[in-house]
Formats: sequence, C-alpha cells, structure tokens
Amino acid sequence: MRHRAAGLAARADALRPGWSGAASTAAQRRLGELRTSLTEVLPALVEVDQTLAEFASRVGAAKARLDAEVVRAESGGLRVDRSGTVRPDPARPVTRTGPAVVRAQAGIRDALALAGAADREAADRLAEVATAAVTGWVSVPPAWRPGPGAGPAEVSRWWAGLSPAERRWLVGHEPGRVGHLDGVPVTARDQANRLLLADRREELLARRLALRRPLPAGPAEVARRARLAGVEAALRGLDGLAERLATSGAPRAYLLGLDPAGDGRAVVALGNPDRAGAVLTYVPGMTADLADAPAELGRAARVLERCAAIGPGEEAAAVLWLDYDAPDFLPEASGTRPAEAAGPALHRFQEGLRATHDGPPARQTVLGHSYGSLVVGTAARDHGLGADALVFVGSPGVGVDHAAELRMPAGQVWASTAPDDVIRLAHPPDELARRAVLAGTPLGPVLAAHHRHRERLWFGADPSAPGFGSRRFPSGRHGHTGYWDADNPALDGMARIVLGQ
Repeated sequence: MRHRAAGLAARADALRPGWSGAASTAAQRRLGELRTSLTEVLPALVEVDQTLAEFASRVGAAKARLDAEVVRAESGGLRVDRSGTVRPDPARPVTRTGPAVVRAQAGIRDALALAGAADREAADRLAEVATAAVTGWVSVPPAWRPGPGAGPAEVSRWWAGLSPAERRWLVGHEPGRVGHLDGVPVTARDQANRLLLADRREELLARRLALRRPLPAGPAEVARRARLAGVEAALRGLDGLAERLATSGAPRAYLLGLDPAGDGRAVVALGNPDRAGAVLTYVPGMTADLADAPAELGRAARVLERCAAIGPGEEAAAVLWLDYDAPDFLPEASGTRPAEAAGPALHRFQEGLRATHDGPPARQTVLGHSYGSLVVGTAARDHGLGADALVFVGSPGVGVDHAAELRMPAGQVWASTAPDDVIRLAHPPDELARRAVLAGTPLGPVLAAHHRHRERLWFGADPSAPGFGSRRFPSGRHGHTGYWDADNPALDGMARIVLGQ
C-alpha cells in the first residue's frame, strides 16, 4: 500500500513538466486524492492485523489454560467430557471428589470465558473498522496537542477524548508525534512507527552512501570506516527488527519507538503490554544499540517462552527498552552519566504503560542487565518506576547501597550474579588502586583476603550480596551473558518473578 502511494506520487511528478491545462489539473487532483486515500487506509489495515493477532494470542492463552485445567482434573481422578462437564472417573475411585469437581469446573469455565471475551472484543473492533470503511476512515482532530512537558496521564486523557477516526488521522498525518508519545496506546504507536519504518531505513541508507567515499589515509579515514561499519551494522539490526515485525506468529511484535540517529535506539514489545496481565521491561547494558536490537529482543522472547511454560494461559508481554545511549567503551561505562540521562525517559515509559493499560493493573517488572541494571537502579532511585518488581542480573552496582533506596515495596527487588560472571571483579576504583599499589608487597595477600568478602562493586553495593536487602535467585555458571541460556536456572527465576510466582 505504501509503495503504491509512492508510485502514484512519482507518476504525478513525471506528468507535471510536460502536461498542462484543465485536464492536467484534474488528473493531478485525482492522483492526489488516490494517494491520500491509500495513505489513510494503511493504519486501518495495520489495526485489522493487530486485532486478528491479539485475538489469536488470547484464544491461544485460553486454550493453554483449558488444557492445563483438564490435565489437572484428570490427574486428580476426574473425567472431563467434550461439553466441559466434570465428573468423577469411575475407573479411578477417589474420596472427596466434590470440591475437586467444583474447582475443575470453575477453572474450565474461566478458560472458556477468556475465549468468549476475546471473540466479542475482536468482533467489536472489526465491526468498527468495517463501519469506518463506509462512513470515512479519518476525521481531522481538534488543533490542540499535548505539549513537550505533558506527562503520560495527560497524553492518555487527550487520546481518550478523540474519536477513532480522529486517532487514525493523527496516526497517518503525524506518525512522528504519535509514535513516541508515552501515554498513547501500544496499538496506535505501533501503527505510527510502522509507517515510519521505511523512512528510517532510507535515513540509514543515505548515511551509508555519504560515508562510502574514501578519504586520504589518516585518522579521518579510520574514523570514516568506523562510522560506515556502524551504519551497516545498524542497517542489519533494523532489517532484523523489520523481519520480526513482519512475522505473523505469536507473540505479535509492536514497534513502540525507533530512532536511527547515532548508534540507534529501539523500543519493541512482544505481545501487547496494554492487554497483558504481566509485563516485563528489559533494559540491556553496555554496547547495546540498534545493531544488537534483534539479539536483545531474543532475550526478552526467551523469558516469555519460559513464562508460557511455567504459567500456561497467563497473558504476558515483554518490552525491549533500548531508548538510551548505552556506553560503547569502558571509559564511558565507568561513569554514571548515560544512566542518569536515561532515567527520566525510562520513568516516563513505565508511567505510560500504567496509563494505557486496559482492565486491572498489570504486574510490571523492570529487568536490567549489566550497565542496564545501573540505568534501572538510577531511574528507580531518582524518579521512581512504579514497578511491582525490579530484577538485576550481572550487575556492577545499581547506584544505591540498599534496596530500600529504590522506592520499591519490601521484598520486590531481586538479583542474581553467576559464580563465574566477570562483573564480580568490578571492584570500586579506590579498592582497585590500593590493590595495584600493594600487589607486590607483603600487604598484597592480606588486602586480597580482607576484600574477598566485601560487598561493594564499581557502582555501589552488590545487589546480589546478602547485605543489600534484595531477594536472590540462582544462576548457573554461564558467564556474564548466559542468564538467558535454556539450561540456566536464572531464566526460570526471571520468568517466575514476571508472573509473580
């Protein structure tokens, strides 16, 4: 649809130099109308795709819950017939089947109710789109827009006051505004950012073209090659995200933010956070950028897969939040400036998830890995995240000396560090200096023994140490990046925290 609209624009431009008069004017006008119509219908088509994907996901969750209830009933000596009726199994006599029958019947009824609700809501949304096809896709909204300082709650109220046709107009005509506004529902942000995806790729292609011209040998040429390699890596990352966005399988991906400038940034959800009962926000660490986004999204996907295995029928979603300039080199990563700069944006994003969620509040978990744990800790300390749980894995410290400083409910700060994670060697600068000075003296072994049981890392107290006040969960010997490995108990731990188990 987008290519067809662009083709109409190119055809109109080609006709303009050699054709004039009334017929030319009429043709140009008609081509413009067709292009506008194609542009306006595109958000509606994405909306239909979202509706069908969410329907399939919710029915799948209901089926998983139903299957789990049937297995539970049958393992307890009950029989479930095709109508969903539960009775004692005469071949397996057990005592006190009455309460078990009631529980099983209630569980099956709840699963069927979930499927029925998904069906009704999908039908209502599709009916609204069908009506819009007759009455008009779009309607120009009032001129007022939320200002730069508007919070997610104010943005949410503004959006709720618009008609569906006005929202479609904004998605189609102001996708740059809609796509990045915390407080706008996930579905609308996804529609807007998908409209911008091709433009963002063109920006990277233009940067690559400009960098392909060699310079004379010297530092400038070395820098050019490095920048060109970075742009090409970002293009591969963007194409990887685009491939995932085009995948029809569950869970559906939602593009909540994309910026190719610099190293590139991306915010992508797997599953709809506005509908899920449990939502994970994952913040990656050092060197993470647009080039790494597909791999980082894969980590979020593995947590979701484990959630589905542990809690069949639970509706969960995971968000890769890579909306900050992660440090690329150790000198940058040794300071707190990138984490402090990221704090307000992460705070707003989490507030936005709360503001746009449908139904009862979701359980919100924010997970930080490596330097990302400092981002999460700094944001929680300075701004608050309104989360139900914070999780730190492979952390060099989170900017505080005790969990109580993170503005979290008691017992809802979790941490894990692998026994062989090199981050354990990230001791504070003063300690490293003393070790360097005294290493070759008789005091060296004494100092090493003294610090063996210290609980401080580069950015403060070790969150996985007993004195920090967190709840620890186990991790196998998988190094600094293996927390998401299939056989690592840390993956189970993260999934159970997300589900509140």
